[in-house]
Amino acid sequence: MTYQNIIFEREENIAIITFNRPDAMNALNNQTRAEFASAIAETAADDNIKVLILTGSGKAFVAGSDIKEFSQTTPYVAHNISRLGEMVEKLEKPVIAAVNGFCLGGGCEIAMACDIVIASEKAKFGQPEINIGIIPGGGATQRLPRLIGVCKAKELIYTGDIISAEQADRLGLINRVVPVDELVPTAKELAKKIATKSAAALKLAKVAINRSMQTNLESGLKYEYELYSLALSLEDRVEGVSAFLEKRAPKFVGR
Repeated sequence: MTYQNIIFEREENIAIITFNRPDAMNALNNQTRAEFASAIAETAADDNIKVLILTGSGKAFVAGSDIKEFSQTTPYVAHNISRLGEMVEKLEKPVIAAVNGFCLGGGCEIAMACDIVIASEKAKFGQPEINIGIIPGGGATQRLPRLIGVCKAKELIYTGDIISAEQADRLGLINRVVPVDELVPTAKELAKKIATKSAAALKLAKVAINRSMQTNLESGLKYEYELYSLALSLEDRVEGVSAFLEKRAPKFVGR
């Protein structure tokens, strides 16, 4: 697929998707959603890609949905719009959000679905849907309370307030704040570190953690042990133990 609204790049075993509609603050329209879905599928299918980084061009990560297009959206169309956060969450590879600027509405929902969120000092977060008379539709009412607590999530969603990167960090919405010029290098450094691990083990860890957010503790512990037992059958487990005992770096194969 030819991409116009995103940039899809590969750097060794890391993929980078950059939302690239800077004149529209990278607002999500149907074409952007389709391109993003295609890039996620491409990432999933490429075994050489170990980690995905998401970021934005210009002053925004993603500043929400394209309101001009959204104003013409029917309930039926809205019901069938691709939920980008779900795609990110279900991708069986680690995803790092490098939030460079405005991260609002659907953009914030995408970031919340990522495994790790690094923000620049200029980043802003919020769910302002209430200001145009609607509610979030891409996961914020479900993921935000799980991340920062019910009371704080209600406050942000009810008021539509936009918060700074420092506030988001204090609330536990993101992992860390870095200077603007260190954002992408920091994300790449972390991605490279994660990419040295077993892709198979990373997949199992992501699946187990995501399941923990959807079930009770007893069921989650049982599921974790099932995946742990599965991990014991991996070739990477044999290699990892051997490398540890031999005091060398492991050479994982992803199975």
